[in-house]
Amino acid sequence: MARDNSAVKPTEAELTLLNVLWQIGPATVRQIHETVSTTQKTGYTTVLKILQIMHEKSLVIRDESNRAHVYAAANSEMHTQSSLIKDLISKAFGGSTSKLVMRAIDESTSAQDIDDIRQLLNSLEK
Repeated sequence: MARDNSAVKPTEAELTLLNVLWQIGPATVRQIHETVSTTQKTGYTTVLKILQIMHEKSLVIRDESNRAHVYAAANSEMHTQSSLIKDLISKAFGGSTSKLVMRAIDESTSAQDIDDIRQLLNSLEK
């Protein structure tokens, strides 16, 4: 029976690999491992095992037509981020988007980020 992967929340390690796949596109385990290894120490077999688990969870798709399997993210970065944020808003902020935004914006928010947020709000009001 296929899982509904929109209900599956990736772990921190799985998000690391998803970020690599969103950055470089479909890739072999070796390519993913090489990319991850530039920022953190991790073994090839660890990356392989995490990808296998992610495939079982339907977080990635796997092309098995070649000797080296090629993995790709099952959902876009935006879709996954939206799902995670909706879950966070529901669980930590009682369903209130404004509470999340107010907590996220503080004195360390850059002027550029504030301008971007203002432009987004203006476009949503139109």
